[in-house]
Amino acid sequence: MKRSLERLTLLGPGLGYLTVLMVVPLALVLSYTIFQRGRFGGLVYEPTTENFLRAVDPLYLDVLVTSVEIAGVTTLLALLLGFPTAYVIARLPGKWKTIALIALVLPFWTNFLIRTYAWIVLLSPAGLINDALTGWGLIDEPLQLLYTKPAIVAGLLYAYLPLMVLPLFAALEKQDDQLLEAAANLGARPAKAFLTVTLPLTLPAVITGCVFVFVPSIGNFVVPELLGGGQTAMVGNLVRDQFLKARDWPFGATLALILVAMLMLLLMLQAWSARRLTGDKNA
Repeated sequence: MKRSLERLTLLGPGLGYLTVLMVVPLALVLSYTIFQRGRFGGLVYEPTTENFLRAVDPLYLDVLVTSVEIAGVTTLLALLLGFPTAYVIARLPGKWKTIALIALVLPFWTNFLIRTYAWIVLLSPAGLINDALTGWGLIDEPLQLLYTKPAIVAGLLYAYLPLMVLPLFAALEKQDDQLLEAAANLGARPAKAFLTVTLPLTLPAVITGCVFVFVPSIGNFVVPELLGGGQTAMVGNLVRDQFLKARDWPFGATLALILVAMLMLLLMLQAWSARRLTGDKNA
């Protein structure tokens, strides 16, 4: 009994936090999905399945596909840029490693909205990038960089790239260099040693980093609104509009619940993959 009370005391704050800020809101969202929208907004407490039927409409499925596409491209680019970055940082001496990590997380000290507005300054027709290209004589007219899908990807990539680098860095830093030496002694060239030693050992971190980037990217609505100009709608924008503009809380809750279910499935797959790769049956 004493041990149970000790465990409950230690787990109490965390369980209370999860209950108040996750379980209760999810329960409210779930309850909204089965009701109807009032004539002027709000809820009409009459059960219906119309919200789920609307969610599979091709119009909304297209928004979901676009969201997955943009988040997937962002995640892939983050992996391609983040892996070599983490590899280089992990091989730096102690002093420079600390400086590199501080530089990596330094943007998080600035408000996310301000950093997004900075991309508008860079990508606008009169922005720094177009001014530089025009000044160098590379283009005659400003390029349409803003309000495009690549602009959204660039904004998301800039925002979430550190979330890819940090878990990769943690995995690469604790890797035993003697394994690479053993591979070299057995005749493996650097590329072969990387593919057979480094990459397999960092696969759990790769999967974790991909989840860390994909999950916030698919639900983000600030970057598509500012850098996409509202021309490319993502799931986050759709959910926000249903709650704040259309005042259709039941349908907005349905879309949010579907998104949460997708992300929970993704997290479960990540945990299962990590358990298989590490061979830890208790993970």
